[in-house]
Amino acid sequence: MCALLLKAPKHDDAATDQPVVNKKKFALYRDRFFAAFNMAFDRFTEKYIGAVKFLIAHKTVAWIGLALITVIGLVLMSRSPKSFIPTEDDGFITYNLAMPPGASLARTTEVLRKADSILRQRKDVLGMTTVSGFNALDASASPAFAAGYINMYPHAKRTGIKTIEAFMDTIRQDLAQIHEAQFTVFARPTVQGFGDFAGTELVLQDRMGGDIRDFNMIADTFINQLNSLPEIDNAYTTFKSNFPQYEVNIDVVKAKSLGVDVRDLMSTIRSYYARVQAGDFSRFGRQYRVYIQSDFDFRKDPESFNSIFVRNKAGEMVPINTLLTLEKEVGPETITRYNLYNAIAVNATPAPGYSSGDVMEAIEELADAELPGNYGFEWTGMSFEESQSGGQMILIFALSILFVYFLLAAQYESYILPFAVLLSIPVGLVGVYATIGLVGLQNNIYVQVGLIMLIGLLAKNAILIIEFAVQERDKGLTIVDAAIMGARLRLRPILMTSLAFVAGLVPLMWSVGPSAIGNHSISFSAAGGMLSGVIFGIFVIPMLFIVFKTLDEKVRDKFKEEED
Repeated sequence: MCALLLKAPKHDDAATDQPVVNKKKFALYRDRFFAAFNMAFDRFTEKYIGAVKFLIAHKTVAWIGLALITVIGLVLMSRSPKSFIPTEDDGFITYNLAMPPGASLARTTEVLRKADSILRQRKDVLGMTTVSGFNALDASASPAFAAGYINMYPHAKRTGIKTIEAFMDTIRQDLAQIHEAQFTVFARPTVQGFGDFAGTELVLQDRMGGDIRDFNMIADTFINQLNSLPEIDNAYTTFKSNFPQYEVNIDVVKAKSLGVDVRDLMSTIRSYYARVQAGDFSRFGRQYRVYIQSDFDFRKDPESFNSIFVRNKAGEMVPINTLLTLEKEVGPETITRYNLYNAIAVNATPAPGYSSGDVMEAIEELADAELPGNYGFEWTGMSFEESQSGGQMILIFALSILFVYFLLAAQYESYILPFAVLLSIPVGLVGVYATIGLVGLQNNIYVQVGLIMLIGLLAKNAILIIEFAVQERDKGLTIVDAAIMGARLRLRPILMTSLAFVAGLVPLMWSVGPSAIGNHSISFSAAGGMLSGVIFGIFVIPMLFIVFKTLDEKVRDKFKEEED
């Protein structure tokens, strides 16, 4: 196929001489370039072979260098900031509005409109949607909360502010003009279905079922301690236990004496002050629900109970205010349970320069030291998945190494020689974690995927040398000469394939948009690991082949002697 594709085309010699002259000049320059390149590469090869011979003669130096490079790689890996799935710039931002406890829906809507009017003046907002009476952080309905959803322009059409982090900072500055409410601005997680908050999520738990107000005080104290940590930029919760409420005390004895069913009484109250689904209907192919509720003017104060009646068993209308009393109370709007315990959701945003893994580690240390014995916490959302996947990378890496070992053992029909390939793989760790550290990336799942991919790529480089050396050894060369011959003849293919692979990753390094961080993580890590693996591997692989091939033949000879 190459011969057909690269075959020189035939041209009519009767054509003008100018193209022929130009072609001869091009061929002359081309031949000169390749001749100079081959001469330079031959000189480089001789120097490389000289270095290989030195390491073969001084195996202790080679072993020390291999161990040192491996240890440096492991140290860099352990100190690299850890995360799970990085937050991508998908151009979608959510802001949550929290009013003081007891604020009415009309008051919340008024503040939300003010925020909406401020943000709509921005020219870099593609679209915006607001919802009043909805808490975006815990997906609950409450008149004291509201939410807004902002769509940015695609990355190619953005002018001025390019990144979603910088855009959120400007949104926070714009909303800081409104002092009536507290605003929280955040992006959504990269993987949909793991909550609406792109950050660290946890729930504090009261495992003894104590007073909810005491639990709220413990939670506020813990959040203040979280905000004092250098790893955390902002930690907060939307839970409040000081909402003004009325407690309804029903005189059950009097209700039964008047023939009023308590269930009917509560259903009537709910119909007026909450809402009840009365039915549904279909229109234009869609299903609509019908809810009934009294108008705001007829449920805004306790005196509205004076105009509500409930029907008893005799069909008579009984005033509700004669069957109950109201007492002022302070408490939470809703109580959330997580794994059967009273729970308060807490969200934390990593500080610049820290990863989600750093934040989770700091929270665990603080919780162990500061939370009372009857309180605990659990991860939720994406943080739960990150906590569960903490030890999987080591397991998957070990299984990959084991799988490669079995394949090589079957290929070489030896349990010893594959170690010459496997021991050359760790030299790529230095390049992986040094590169992501230089460019400011974290040890996320994309880096780990690139690390698994490097096992095969670096093993391929070692196989190129060892396979050829095994063939030369079978032809009668000594182990040392076979290793040197394999290193000499396989150097060019190794460099060609490795550099071509790195060049193919360059476009991913410059990518922008919703998948940019993932592309950067896998491209920089794989390219750095490949370069370090090639630079160090081509020097230690021949030495490793000599050591393990010699050991392999000694073991084989020993078994033959025992069989004889």
